Amino acid sequence: MKEKALNEKIKTKWAGRNLECHQTIGSTNDRAKELAAGKDAHGTLVIADSQTNGRGRRGKSWISEQGGNVYMSIIVKPQIPPECASMLTLVASLAVLTGIEETTGITMQIKWPNDIVANGCKVCGILTEMSGDTDFIHYVVIGMGINVNINNFDKEIQHKATSLSCLAGKRIDRGYVVASIMKHFEKYYEEFIRYKNLTPFLDEYNRKLVNRNCAVRVLAVGKEYTGMALGITAFGELIVQAKTGEIKYVLSGEVSVRGIYGYT
Repeated sequence: MKEKALNEKIKTKWAGRNLECHQTIGSTNDRAKELAAGKDAHGTLVIADSQTNGRGRRGKSWISEQGGNVYMSIIVKPQIPPECASMLTLVASLAVLTGIEETTGITMQIKWPNDIVANGCKVCGILTEMSGDTDFIHYVVIGMGINVNINNFDKEIQHKATSLSCLAGKRIDRGYVVASIMKHFEKYYEEFIRYKNLTPFLDEYNRKLVNRNCAVRVLAVGKEYTGMALGITAFGELIVQAKTGEIKYVLSGEVSVRGIYGYT
C-alpha cells in the first residue's frame, strides 16, 4: 500500500494519522514496539504488505503472503489499570468487524476473543501485546491480520479460513478497509477509555458473538470442559454455563475456546 494514498483515505483525529508503510517487514507488532517508546507514538499505525516473522496468539507463527492482505499494528498508551488491557482486543474486534461491514457490506461475526469470522471461517486474527509495570501501562500494541485479496489457502486451513474477496466475489480496496477500521477504532477506543470497560457496546458485541448460545469446549491449562457460551461481561469475560449448571467467567488471556463442531 502506498503511504500517501492511504494517508488521504484516513480521516481520523489520531488513530493512524502517524503512518509507517512497508512492503515487507519481519512483524508489524515488533516494529510498533520499537516505535512505542517515542513521545508521540500514541495512534501510530505500522502497516505492511507481507510479514516474514508474523505470529499469533500463544506464539504461533506463520509466513505472510506478499501483497493483497492487510497486516497492521496500532500503538496506544491508555491510562487504565494493566488488568484492563486485555479488553482492547475486544475493542479492536468491534472496530475491524464494523470497518469491514461498512466498506464491503459483508456480514461478519466475532469469535471470542480475537478472531473475525464469516460463514464459520476466519477472516482476521488480532494479537494484543502490552508493556507495563504492575500498576502502569507503558504502551499496548494491537496487531491485526486481515485476509483481503487472497483466494488460495493451504489444505490444512482451506476449510477454516476465507477472505473478503472470496466472500464478496470481487477484489477489495484495502485502503478503504484500513481507513474505516481506524475510524471505528478511534470511536470505540475513546468510549472504552471513558468507561474503562465495555459497557457502551456490550449489547453490540454480544449480538455479533458467533459463540453466543452455542456449545463450546473451553481449553484451560491442565483441564478442559464443555458448556454453553452465554455472552460476555462488561469486562470482556466469556460467560460459560458448564454442564453442571455452574456459571464460569473465562478471561481472554487464560484459555482458547473452540466450538464442539467446526471452527467456530
